[in-house]
Parts: sequence; C-alpha cells; structure tokens
Amino acid sequence: MNYNHRLDRVKEHVHHFFGTRALSQLSYHNLTHTESVVSHAVKIANHYRLEAKDTFIVVTAAWFHDTGYCNGEAKGHEERGAEMAAEFLRSDGIDEQVIEEVKGCIRATIWPQKPENFLQQIVCDADLFHLGTPEFSDWNKLVRKEAEQRIGKKIEKSEWRKSTIKLLETHTYQTDYCREMLDKQKRKNLEKLIEKDREATLEDEGPAEIQLVADNAEESPEITEIKKPKNDRPDKGIETMFRISSNNHQRLSDMADNKAHIMITTTSIIISVLLSVLVRKLEDNTYLIIPTMLLLTICMITMVFSILSTRPTIPHGTFTQEDIDTKNVNLLFFGNFYRMSYTDYANGMQRMMNDRDFLYGSLTKDVYSQGVVLGRKYRLLRVAYNVFMFGVVVSVLAFVIASILFEH
Repeated sequence: MNYNHRLDRVKEHVHHFFGTRALSQLSYHNLTHTESVVSHAVKIANHYRLEAKDTFIVVTAAWFHDTGYCNGEAKGHEERGAEMAAEFLRSDGIDEQVIEEVKGCIRATIWPQKPENFLQQIVCDADLFHLGTPEFSDWNKLVRKEAEQRIGKKIEKSEWRKSTIKLLETHTYQTDYCREMLDKQKRKNLEKLIEKDREATLEDEGPAEIQLVADNAEESPEITEIKKPKNDRPDKGIETMFRISSNNHQRLSDMADNKAHIMITTTSIIISVLLSVLVRKLEDNTYLIIPTMLLLTICMITMVFSILSTRPTIPHGTFTQEDIDTKNVNLLFFGNFYRMSYTDYANGMQRMMNDRDFLYGSLTKDVYSQGVVLGRKYRLLRVAYNVFMFGVVVSVLAFVIASILFEH
C-alpha cells in the first residue's frame, strides 16, 4: 500500500473539511494549529525513522485529532475526531487494524494524556509540542481567546495564568526526543509565568501591605521604609523610552569614535609618508616646500581635532550628602562616584531607587549628559573632517601649481 499517497488524500480531506466550515470561534483549534501538529508529528516520526505504516498512523491521527471541535463542544471532541477519522479511512479502504491504531492515537490526546504505546506517545507530544517553544506565549493567547469565545465571557489574566502554570507543571513529554529538545524551553516558559504571577500578586497586595507596615511602624520603630503602591513604580513605557534613548546615544558615540579613528589613522599615514619620503627631497625641490608644509599642517590640525573628540573628560568622582538630599547628582554615571566608598554609593543608590522623582531625574540627566558629550564629539569631528576635506583639496592644488610653475 502506498501510504504516502494515502496521506495526501487525508491532507486534502482535512483541508476541505476545515475550509467548508465557519470556524471564527476557533482561534486555536483550527487548520493552522492542525498543520503545526502534523509538522511536529512528521518531525518526531522522522527522528525515530518509523516505518511507512506507523508514520501514516501518526500523521493521520495528527490531521484528525481536533476535527471534533468543529461539530460540538470541547468536551468529547477527541472521540468525535476519532470517529470522523474512522469514517473517512473506511471509505478509503484502509485496514481496520490501522483505523483502530489511528483512533487510539487520537483518544490518547485526552487530558491528562495517558498514551498506551509509542505511536500514541508521539501524537501526544506533537499535540503539545508548543509548550516547549519560544512561541508558547502566542499560542497560549489564542487558546485563551477561544476559551472566552466558547463560554461567552472574559477570563481574567490571573485566573488563566494560574491554570496555564498548572498545565505546564503537570505536563510531561512522552518521548526522549521531545524531552531533550523541549524541556529546557518549557521550564523557561513556566518560570516566566510564575514570575508574572508573583508580580501580579505583589501588586494586588500592595495597598494592604502598606497599611500593615504603617500599623506596625509604631510598634516597630526599626521599620523605616514602606512599600510603594503600584502607581509609584516605574512605568514600562517610560523605562523603554530611556533604554532606547540611551542605546541610541551609545551607538552614535561608537560611530563617532570610529570616525575619529579613521581620521587619526589616515592622517598618521600621510604624516609618516611626508616625513620619511618627501621632506628629504625638499632640498632639491624647494618649490614643494610650501605645498608640503601646507599638507603637513592640515594633517596635524585634523589629527588634533580627532583626538580631542575621543579624549575622555572625567569629573571629580565624588558626591556629597547634600547632593543626594537635593537630588542634584547622577549616580548612573561612573564619573560622579568612582572615588566614593561602596557604602556611600550603595546608600545613595538605595535612596534613588526608592524615590521615583530622583530615579527619573537621574535617568533624564544621564540621557542629557550623553547628548552633551555627543554634541561635543560630533562638533569636533565636523571641524576635523572639514579641515581635512578642504585642506587636502588646497594642498593638492598647491602641489599641482608648484609643479607646473616651478618644476622646469
């Protein structure tokens, strides 16, 4: 039996099946998900080098495993999908034993998964392959959207997150191949969800914790800091703005340094050639003295301005308690604290992190300071490039004129 040809017929049938139904309520259990599961089933089957018959069973089960969603509730869709697969396979003349194998693989995807043989294990892993991929979050959003459409109401993020965490904690890949390839990423996905759930819990409990600390402050004088409510925490949009601005300034600074290095290297080579070759011949070619000195001067000026644009300027490296109290120091720049003790710096940083205005003020000063430095760099570089550009033109013209007028 040509199983590859039969698989093409299965694929064509399932595509036609999904294409002739209005499935707007199926954001996840649709043809896109089905094709994804099929590709994963093929990948696992190829890894284990299954025989053609076994590959046919696994891939056919993957094609039909969610077709039951299209004609009924979510509950029991596996059994309906198995019967739909059996009906089609019988009409296509497939052996009854193979049909039972396919139905068994589809039924094995019922949660909690309890596969009874290796082929069922492969289908189970293909069905939940996305749990161990970086795209898990995107798939999970589609599952939630479909669940909301089915029940006709919105599901709270915290509630859905907890159920997803429970799913990831209880799920186990059945095959060695998937465990080796997907477990690491699945753990990362789980840890990310747990961290989000922890942050959400802290945010929800924030006001109660503030009141508790305030009530206990009178009894425990050593408690001097109260946790800030959610509204006093840095906004992600603002943090993103500062991060992007700082990164852009850093890239521009790197570009400026590279431009300066180019000019320094170029002028160094020209000066070396002038001093080692041309200067020694000036006694015999006195008419070249002025052009040579002109080119040498141009190169020197260019090099000086290029070096000035990259020469670092380091502040005094200290700050006072008054600077902290008045919020006039930027603790994010090393030049303001490199001579301070760690204790003083840590205390200052703690003060800044606990004060939203101080923190944002420091970030603003840091971005501004980077801009000031960039302005100076590019201003000096512009002078260097202008001097070199016009100077080289003038020098070349001087050499040409001197050669024409005085060489003979």
